[in-house]
Amino acid sequence: MNSLLMNLQDYPFERLAALKAGAIPPANLKHIALAIGEPKHAPPSFVLQVLRESLAGLSNYPTTAGTLELRSACARWLERRFILPVQAVQDSMVLPVNGTREALFSFAQAVINTQLENKKSSLKPLVVMPNPFYQIYEGATLLAGADPYCIDTPVTNSFLPDLDTVPAKVWERCQLLYLCSPGNPAGAIMDEAYLQHALELADRHDFLIAADECYAEIYFDEARPPPSLLSAAYAAGRKNFERCVVFHSLSKRSSLPGLRSGFVAGDASVLKKFLLYRTYHGCAMPVPTQLASIAAWNDDAHVRQNRALYREKFNRVIPILSPHLEVQIPQGGFYLWPNLGREDTAFTRALFATQNVTILPGSFLARTPQTNKNTHYANPGAQRVRISLVAELDECIAAAHRMANFIQGHTL
Repeated sequence: MNSLLMNLQDYPFERLAALKAGAIPPANLKHIALAIGEPKHAPPSFVLQVLRESLAGLSNYPTTAGTLELRSACARWLERRFILPVQAVQDSMVLPVNGTREALFSFAQAVINTQLENKKSSLKPLVVMPNPFYQIYEGATLLAGADPYCIDTPVTNSFLPDLDTVPAKVWERCQLLYLCSPGNPAGAIMDEAYLQHALELADRHDFLIAADECYAEIYFDEARPPPSLLSAAYAAGRKNFERCVVFHSLSKRSSLPGLRSGFVAGDASVLKKFLLYRTYHGCAMPVPTQLASIAAWNDDAHVRQNRALYREKFNRVIPILSPHLEVQIPQGGFYLWPNLGREDTAFTRALFATQNVTILPGSFLARTPQTNKNTHYANPGAQRVRISLVAELDECIAAAHRMANFIQGHTL
């Protein structure tokens, strides 16, 4: 077996299952699941119709690069959504992927070079990432033979990683920087100036940026949609998107998590090598999925409706929880990330045991930073929880009331 597998920690939801083991919630309370970021809104009916009508396409092997029609639909959506000039995104700058999870993992396997001579250190290459983070970043890093370097995202920095706190010796070993905007779990949005600063660091220290933008269509200020790393790069004169690769998906945008459809876009020279890797990796998107995806990327109306549903959930849930927790509407995404002021795992287990509501301990999504492992600098997710407002509105409201009652020391 690959010895690098021994470096992996248990996935957060495996740890959550172990945490809940033996707890028996009240039988009269229906379970409400708010731990996993799995959208539960109804998928667009027109996308499902295309999928049904194209099932005959399963009789053909798909190509790894996908159809020109799909790549073009993704490119035009990028231009439309992020206000880029027509044909700014060439078809050679887009590759279909089976969801951002698969692509974020495989990208690290393709781009990390453990054989690259490091003139200043014999240590492993580094992959820099926010903390807390989507766990795929860490797993991809470790199985690519690199080491993760985590940057805290504290409330004092608006839940953004402060890139200027990273020592130069870390950037010199860095081969890949993962960014996430809007962030998971706090929903912070990186503006163009932030993203351009990241690109300046990438130029200075010779690394790539993988921008996880899967929540880019879930935001709440309609006048200020989140920018993309691509739009920031183009505004800075980088018309070939050098060192940039962005990751998008239909899971959150179109409430189609089971379709496993997304794309990567950016630096064509990087994607050319990534396509080579993927040809051997065996991850071509089925033709019916491609056709359904074209329909989804070509339509924006259903996305605005989807966003309105999340806005209503936050508007209904926050007044219930705010007397008891520090909660506010995030800039983007569909998570609440409150500070409990108490131990997060015990809170999560007790909430499940008494109210039959499942949320996720924040400590499961973060690591104690490498820069200071003494007892005064703990896991930055500790004493926080992630609450995914993905269930139906009535369930989200009911869960909020149960949490409020639980915090007050009552049971239903």
